[in-house]
Amino acid sequence: MHQEQVLPESAAAVARLLQAAGHDRQIVLLPETGKTSAEAAAGLGCSVAEIAKSIVFRRQSDDAAVMVIASGSNRVDERKVAAITGPLGKADARFVREKTGYAIGGVCPIGHVEKVILLIDRDLMQYQTVWAAAGHPHAVFAMTPQQLQVMTGAPLADIALNPE
Repeated sequence: MHQEQVLPESAAAVARLLQAAGHDRQIVLLPETGKTSAEAAAGLGCSVAEIAKSIVFRRQSDDAAVMVIASGSNRVDERKVAAITGPLGKADARFVREKTGYAIGGVCPIGHVEKVILLIDRDLMQYQTVWAAAGHPHAVFAMTPQQLQVMTGAPLADIALNPE
């Protein structure tokens, strides 16, 4: 008998958003935390690059949240992002929760409490499936990179830090 998993409230809210958007995949609860891309990939049996990690910055001009949804194997080049959005500063845990409604480690690409400036790492487009946080450090959901782009309305950008 298959027992339905009870989702934490933040993940259940994401599940409702996904359902309303017509998304057909279930949220997966990882037995171990998925706070880092490596932990999430290990729990899912996929490559680190297939994890769509959310990195949040604070735009200096207006305190807006700037979120980059990056391939888990890429380091984000803050200078490349700033060239698109304007000068950036660090976003602490309080800022991230205030602007997105999510705690660090579970920041979902959708369902933010405030308007967030979003960019998608162009490198994610090479994968059939990518996994993103679903509002909780143990909760993730799968989608195609194209579905991620449609869901968020975010433009693709070259944001990866290229090794020197």
